[in-house]
Amino acid sequence: MKRIALFPGTFDPITIGHLDIINRSLNLFDKLIIGIGRNANKTAMFSEEQRLKWINEIFKNEKKVEAVVYEGLTIDCCKKHNANFILRGIRYVNDFEYEKAIADMNRSLSPDIETIFLTCLPQYTSVASTLVRDVIRNGGNARAFLPAPVARSLR
Repeated sequence: MKRIALFPGTFDPITIGHLDIINRSLNLFDKLIIGIGRNANKTAMFSEEQRLKWINEIFKNEKKVEAVVYEGLTIDCCKKHNANFILRGIRYVNDFEYEKAIADMNRSLSPDIETIFLTCLPQYTSVASTLVRDVIRNGGNARAFLPAPVARSLR
């Protein structure tokens, strides 16, 4: 059985923190699907098309990575793409509490899909898309927190 993982998120924008989790997970899975989820409770700063374009550019030479946009339950996206794992990144203890509740709900809905948590490296704990968006909105320089293709397109 292939080990296929879905890494769900809004990736608005994708950050070097996301890249840390993605790159370190590649040895764990045969395939990684980056799932750009539509969240009705959030207004995105960047279009789905832009976020998908960034991810595809960043991982154009990595055959194990694919990106998709999805709506609805994450486990339904997993089933659609034959993913048997959900990958989540953890920065702080309170992230774990929130993520565990989601993992427990997903397990209740689909016991055959396992959630895997990776903690980010210490230098990325403060890198969050929400904070990066605030820097960008207020005219600050967010390049240090962004992959090169994202930083280039924001100039």
